[in-house]
Amino acid sequence: MRYFIIMIFANLAIIANGQSIVGTWQLTEEKPCVEQQIELSETEKELLPSFGSSTSAVAKMIRFEPKGKGEEGIFTAGKKKGADKEPFRYQLSGDELQFLDKKSGIIKERFIIDELTSVTLRFHKVGRDCEMRTLRRVE
Repeated sequence: MRYFIIMIFANLAIIANGQSIVGTWQLTEEKPCVEQQIELSETEKELLPSFGSSTSAVAKMIRFEPKGKGEEGIFTAGKKKGADKEPFRYQLSGDELQFLDKKSGIIKERFIIDELTSVTLRFHKVGRDCEMRTLRRVE
């Protein structure tokens, strides 16, 4: 009986640890390599807070569906449908996220997943550790 209880807790730990990429994600941060290499001057650091946000709220959304398909689009506040929705195919191979050509299935882009939790997805392009993208789960 004791071993049975231990096995149940071990399985629960394994299931709780494995997160799924399936769902809708919003891009919250995108850092290109150039941005991380440039140091801001004192004047730029002082002026940075005074720059206001744009008047319209725009969000880049990515939806990963269960069977290796997905959709990427830009959504504006107050509108139900997104603009420039583009379908894509993907596959996961270990900690690597691969975007595939829709017709041939050839790998177009490869990313390394740095963090995948129930609310956060963070990845960078293979060979470019400095180019980081962070997404938050929406639904």
